[in-house]
Amino acid sequence: MKTFSNSKSSQGESTVVKYLLITTAVLFLGLMLVVPLFTVFVEAFRKGIEAYLTSFTDEYVIQAVKLTLIASLIAVPLNLFFGVCASWAIAKYSFFGKSFLVTLIDLPFAVSPVISGLIYVLIFGAQGWFGTWLIDHDIEIIFAVPGIVLATIFVTFPFVARELIPLMQEMGNDEEQAALILGATGFQTFWKVTLPNIKWGLLYGVILCNARAMGEFGAVSVVSGHIQGATNTMPLQIEILYNDYNFVAAFATATLLAILALLTLVLKYILEWKVQKELEKIKTEE
Repeated sequence: MKTFSNSKSSQGESTVVKYLLITTAVLFLGLMLVVPLFTVFVEAFRKGIEAYLTSFTDEYVIQAVKLTLIASLIAVPLNLFFGVCASWAIAKYSFFGKSFLVTLIDLPFAVSPVISGLIYVLIFGAQGWFGTWLIDHDIEIIFAVPGIVLATIFVTFPFVARELIPLMQEMGNDEEQAALILGATGFQTFWKVTLPNIKWGLLYGVILCNARAMGEFGAVSVVSGHIQGATNTMPLQIEILYNDYNFVAAFATATLLAILALLTLVLKYILEWKVQKELEKIKTEE
């Protein structure tokens, strides 16, 4: 009887602990994510829809949106190319320095974005290693678009590779070897065999990379110089608008990033489901 009583007591305690943990997690997420997100939209529409839409007619806001899109359109394809190459090399081959390459891919996760931006200033700034040469040849990197693109690439390049590496390792290389034996070229093998198997993971990595690129603040802030209409991306322009007490415009611009975040979460859920289905399919075929 004592054993049965202790068992029921343990089950009761585990149920209490379970619901306590769930409640704590939900409350934390609500306070840290849902409430701030709700506040952004409330503040953006505080003076009505007309004031909200008027915020996007400001020349500096338009330029900030354009620059953010330009940086993303350059950084994401480059990171896509690097991610596919790096994940293919790591998953399909064994070579000296493989673990070091994996460590380098994880480097942006370990280094503060502000520090990464400062590194570019020390290299390409007026007093940096290549500063004199760049000035002599009238090449602008720091406080210009190239510096913003470089900083964005640095903080976002792990995302595609980190999604593809475990997926490719799970796949193995039997299908690729079979295609090569049958006479397919390397490009045909990648296009017809590898790509269909990694397409959802690839798209997942691209979406995360794009969201990070458009929302990057720290590294871009260091290399941009905060020149309105020239080197301000959306996060930097939001900061300036808020500091100027133009709260409606600041929160209106912030809603664009908030909408991007919501779309990213929805697509993330869908693509995670797709990737899981692909992995289950691969395991079933084995």
